[in-house]
Amino acid sequence: MPNADNPIEKTIPTSIKLPASVKAQIDESARKAGVSAHAFMVKTLADASERARLQEQFHQDSMDALRDMEETGLAYAWDDVKIYLKARALDRNTPRPPMKPIR
Repeated sequence: MPNADNPIEKTIPTSIKLPASVKAQIDESARKAGVSAHAFMVKTLADASERARLQEQFHQDSMDALRDMEETGLAYAWDDVKIYLKARALDRNTPRPPMKPIR
């Protein structure tokens, strides 16, 4: 998709065969959104791809955090985290709670 770094991205023609009912849903959704069916499909596919990328990154980040916790033996206590999150909702400068040994 075009973005601030690449406002005009090269396009590659592709073909997709859709069931008639899916195409009708796309046409209706695109009409309601005020865009062409093509633009609707491009945006929908780009959004789905980005969600998949973010989900994979979240998974990798969580695995890295678990590995760090297992290596250091330190973690945040859930009760401390709940208190921290409530306080941070009111003040973004709230310091993180101390990590504690898990062993």
